[in-house]
Amino acid sequence: MKEQFYFENCYSISEIITKKYSTSFSSATGLLDRKKRRAIYAIYGFVRLADEIVDSFHSYDKAVLLENFERELSYALEHGISTNPLLAAFSRTVREYNIDPKHIEAFMQSMRFDLFKTKYEQQQDFHRYVYGSAEVVGLMCLKVFCNGNNELYNQLELPAKKLGSAFQKVNFLRDLKEDHQMGRTYFPEMVASAGLNNQSRKEIEESIETDFVEALPGIRQLPGRSKLAVALAYFYYRTLFKKIKRTRSQEVLSKRIRINNLHKSLIFLKVSILYRAEFKL
Repeated sequence: MKEQFYFENCYSISEIITKKYSTSFSSATGLLDRKKRRAIYAIYGFVRLADEIVDSFHSYDKAVLLENFERELSYALEHGISTNPLLAAFSRTVREYNIDPKHIEAFMQSMRFDLFKTKYEQQQDFHRYVYGSAEVVGLMCLKVFCNGNNELYNQLELPAKKLGSAFQKVNFLRDLKEDHQMGRTYFPEMVASAGLNNQSRKEIEESIETDFVEALPGIRQLPGRSKLAVALAYFYYRTLFKKIKRTRSQEVLSKRIRINNLHKSLIFLKVSILYRAEFKL
């Protein structure tokens, strides 16, 4: 009983982390049933902690912190337990939903890149980073949504990767100012053009639009309330992307573009109507 109590609290801590760091993601996750909801919280908590190590802990030795984190992660995945609550919840979720260890390793590889790599000049390097930092996270979540239905998982694998890619690229556009302060340039188009100009923006935006288009059919096929939750995240990011597209480059480079709470409420209303209409657009 005490062990179960510990794990329940680990999931609760993952939920708190999710809600504190991302209101939009936690709102979408909150639409899932309890079992799936806590699994997605556990995945987010794991991802967020690793990301914080490489992005936020500037006063500390990030390499050492990440190395220690990976050591704890390895133990947790092997034994199903950790004194780190986020890793304890994540390791249990990995076992429960049979999440592929290769996806976890790909994610950690992208986190290691953030310790030393500041510019992505080649598209293949950029795609590799996006795959590890975002696409595999989508695949981890897809494992939860499909809940053992491997045929459905295989069918939706590509759309899930495209959705993760779209979200990550939008995040890169939204966070250009912050990344610039850390000396990072993720988009090869910006490296080639020495900044964000009309040509580089056009190429980046076309790439994101393609990802969104290819992701949508997969969302329509998700089972139950997973469809509602992912659709909410999808339309939030599409709305954010459209707002960024309407914003002048200088403004995109100088501040973080956001969606206000009223607009978020309208997106939720729209998605709820679409869901009741069996998500026919």
